[in-house]
Amino acid sequence: MSQERFEAGLKARKEVLGEEYVAKAFDNADRFNREFQKFITEYCWGAVWGDADTTGALSRKQHSLNNLCILAALNRSHEFKVHFRGALRNGCTLEELKETLIQITVYCGVPAGVEAFRLAREVLDAEGIDPETAK
Repeated sequence: MSQERFEAGLKARKEVLGEEYVAKAFDNADRFNREFQKFITEYCWGAVWGDADTTGALSRKQHSLNNLCILAALNRSHEFKVHFRGALRNGCTLEELKETLIQITVYCGVPAGVEAFRLAREVLDAEGIDPETAK
């Protein structure tokens, strides 16, 4: 394991998902899944998301929007909500998120779009964001 990549991944993961979420993931890790937590931190977050800090090829906003499309297509509701919240942290606007969910509807099908909008509303409500008054 590359310690440098792990540290970059840990930084990115905390910034996108929140310190509390990441701490809970590691605190709940045991002998069975501890290596998995380290693996996804190094490779998913360090090698892929960490590149936003170094190469700039894709911004964190773009990573977030891409993930939402993928997770909706795969019907991964829990991860969709985690990454929708992360997209808000990454500065995605409600307009950008809405357009992404519409694109999900067109390319993944209406049921996937309905679910994506429903899950997004759950996150917005939990975060206290009112789309009628938010920018």
